[in-house]
Amino acid sequence: MASQAAHAVGAPVPRVDAREKVAGTASYAADVKLAGVLRAQTLRSPHPHARIVRIDGSQAKDLPGVHAVLTGEDFPPDTRWGRRIVDVPVLAQGVVRFVGEPVAVVAADDEETAQRAIGLIEVEYEELPAVFDAAEAMAPGAVLVHPDLGGFEGLPEEIKEPTNVVVRWEWGQGDVDEGFKHAEVVVERTYTTPSQHHAYMEPHTCLAWGSDDGKMHVWAPSKAPYSNRNRVAALMGLEPEEVIFHPVAIGGDFGGKASPMSIPVTCFLAKATGRPVLMVFDYAEEFAAGNPRHESQIRMRTGVTRDGTLVAHDVQVIFNSGAYAGFKPLGHLSGCSAAGGPYRIPHTRVVEHMVYTHNVPCGHMRGPGEPQAIFALESHIDEVARAIGMDPVDLRMKNFVADGEANAIGEVLTENRVAETLHAAVEAAGYGKAKPAHVGRGVAVGERAAGTGRSSAVVSLEVDGSVVITTPFFEQGAGAYTVLQQVAAESMGLSAERVQLRVAETGLVDADAGVGGSRATNIGSGAAAAAVGEAQDELCRLAAELEGWPVESLAVRGDLLVRTDTGESRPWRTFIARTGRPVVGRSDFTSKRGDAHVTGYCAQVAEVSVDPETGQVTLLKLTTAHDTGRIINPMGHQGQIYGGAVMGIGFGLMEELVREDGRISTLSFADYKIPAIADIPEITSVVLEPGQGMGPFGIKAIGETPNLPTAPAIANAVMDAVGVRIHDLPVSGEKVYRALREAAAAPREPR
Repeated sequence: MASQAAHAVGAPVPRVDAREKVAGTASYAADVKLAGVLRAQTLRSPHPHARIVRIDGSQAKDLPGVHAVLTGEDFPPDTRWGRRIVDVPVLAQGVVRFVGEPVAVVAADDEETAQRAIGLIEVEYEELPAVFDAAEAMAPGAVLVHPDLGGFEGLPEEIKEPTNVVVRWEWGQGDVDEGFKHAEVVVERTYTTPSQHHAYMEPHTCLAWGSDDGKMHVWAPSKAPYSNRNRVAALMGLEPEEVIFHPVAIGGDFGGKASPMSIPVTCFLAKATGRPVLMVFDYAEEFAAGNPRHESQIRMRTGVTRDGTLVAHDVQVIFNSGAYAGFKPLGHLSGCSAAGGPYRIPHTRVVEHMVYTHNVPCGHMRGPGEPQAIFALESHIDEVARAIGMDPVDLRMKNFVADGEANAIGEVLTENRVAETLHAAVEAAGYGKAKPAHVGRGVAVGERAAGTGRSSAVVSLEVDGSVVITTPFFEQGAGAYTVLQQVAAESMGLSAERVQLRVAETGLVDADAGVGGSRATNIGSGAAAAAVGEAQDELCRLAAELEGWPVESLAVRGDLLVRTDTGESRPWRTFIARTGRPVVGRSDFTSKRGDAHVTGYCAQVAEVSVDPETGQVTLLKLTTAHDTGRIINPMGHQGQIYGGAVMGIGFGLMEELVREDGRISTLSFADYKIPAIADIPEITSVVLEPGQGMGPFGIKAIGETPNLPTAPAIANAVMDAVGVRIHDLPVSGEKVYRALREAAAAPREPR
């Protein structure tokens, strides 16, 4: 029942939530007003690894204004949660495994009283040996973070021997040893990336209240409310429908707000007190005990012939999981398969190790695993090119996969426009033009498929002629609500402002994948279009019942229901008015990766200047080119490009959670630097004509691709500018300075 002409999709429609966010009237979790709300605070471990010998909260309980004090002793043994691997205790039980681990929580009349009560809780610790480096944690005889690892629920493979490697995963094709026999040049390097915080404006927040009917009500910035509902219900012995997540605005996410975090313990406090309880992290807690991006150590060994043909590629990836793996929906980071890249390499092996250490546990962040892997790969490809005296662009172009060819890990994609995307970037950037001394240009590419999963929608055609779409999505700020509005409008043949959007609390459907992983537009547009189709079919059946019109000859065109056999038409609201009830269509839409092996490429060119005296790196210009499908909203699409690119700049040049012996020292934005307006250069974006996409509108991912190639493009540009290679992010002025001094002091090879 699609419309004959485009009305909404492809138009630069303003965001449906823009006005309330700009005006400050949007309601976030901390804005929700309930009578008698208590404030919660957390006592956190000062040690990276220690046994809890004794814990006494009696003085805290006796403090006037304190309503509850909970410790790990208040829960049955092994009370844990996890998105896949169930290993995260609600509160530490017997052992603490990282600095900042929650040991006790307090609910009191106000924040000050709760903080005073925290200071009255006595904990006696016995410090234990700890391991912080992931490679050291893999070594024989290393301290075990979880001696009982083999008994955890949700492990992807059975673990029989004591180890800190919680997941080992492998991708590839061919025979790597055989491939290296054909190599004329072999290049081997190691690259490292630090841990990075998401730096969303709204910290983790949860308001929980147990109603008299036994239900637990939750207001939290959770972009995966259904999965978190299920985890809370399991922990509390409730049925999923007895836990209700209410929609609130989410003040930024970038992957960090899909985990339960403080939600379970806040719910337990609400149950213990019989009162609503609000817990709001401060930013020191965010930096010390959030779920940041994983630091990585990536060793690459690549074989190439003198003419530039890549013949073998062997990659070992070590991710520092921190103390727990439960913050990851798969238990590991499948995005590190990007270490193979869009290259025609017949013999490839990429092995990932997810390793426990006594550091803050890590979770998902924009393109989980991919920025780390692509920094290593795209830096390495430049090093391979230099080793054989070939231009880095030419080496890439020679080895890019074409349609129908398997990429390095053996995956055959529907469409490969990586060469066209890189060509567009280098043309727009003037890559080959002359440049001043100490100015360099670097290129890098990356790709990401649109995420998959299940979602639903309800579309209601109302008596007054309005259209309402109801979604289970809790949108995290990327514009998914506007996309749903546009898709519903397009499917009806109406302008976007004719469609109202409602967000439902959990319970509208039985399951929903949530927002994230570049999936929202893919599964959301499919659900919205299907729900409109169901509503239109129901409308046609109603018209047949009331007027005897033939169902097979009816079509919805904007405000009209049209008989295609006679040309007769009437406003469809007149049929609905006769019944006095809206016509409703429901959908349950699932997209699977196997439905279409579609990806979207991004190519970037960074131009930098480097001060040879100080090492200071200035990013002068960033050009970012994108292989896209159909663009639902050009404004939102462009916003994702700019936002992702700026996050990539932070990853490449400045962001790092600095730690020593497990203790994070960058505990405020005074120390943890993110790009400010002065750090953002001219950004030029190039969007290719639409290619083959997924779903009813043929879309490709955009949420995560813009931040993937930025860091290696910058590192490659620094190398081009002053001849030193930085293998360890961020590419800071201090590192460049030291590299320049070391290069100047190194003995020169005789000519």
